[in-house]
Amino acid sequence: MRLFVLIFTLLFAPPAVQAATLADYSFDEPGKAEDFRDIIEEMRCLVCQNESLAGSNAELAIDLRNEIYEMMKSGQEKEDIINFMVARYGDFVLYSPPLKPTTYPIWFGPLIVFLVGGVVLFRILKRKSVARETELSAEEEQRLNRLLNQSNDHRDADQ
Repeated sequence: MRLFVLIFTLLFAPPAVQAATLADYSFDEPGKAEDFRDIIEEMRCLVCQNESLAGSNAELAIDLRNEIYEMMKSGQEKEDIINFMVARYGDFVLYSPPLKPTTYPIWFGPLIVFLVGGVVLFRILKRKSVARETELSAEEEQRLNRLLNQSNDHRDADQ
């Protein structure tokens, strides 16, 4: 029974913790609450790097959520807050960074690696097929014929 409770807690604690942290932030306007959720889900935790600010419990993520909350309470708009965060931490803070020269490696890097890998694989396979198709020299062909004749002679003798 204790094992079940432990497993249940481990599996379902993170969403419950996340819900509790988001409940701590209240707004007078329902639209502001929705904007706040959108912002903290669009922003990457700089410590965890694979979690949003909404899902992370790192101290920096909590600080950034509080900062965003205070900025929203002071009347700043969603776009202004996002621009501030990008200016402060760079495009890396966004889960979907904008397409511009400084973010080309993020957007096109995987495609380039995939294409280069495909070209290398194609060349390796082509080289192997060319190596298999090479013709025998006259000396190698004579040796092969002798071996085949010896093999046929042994078969005829066995029958």
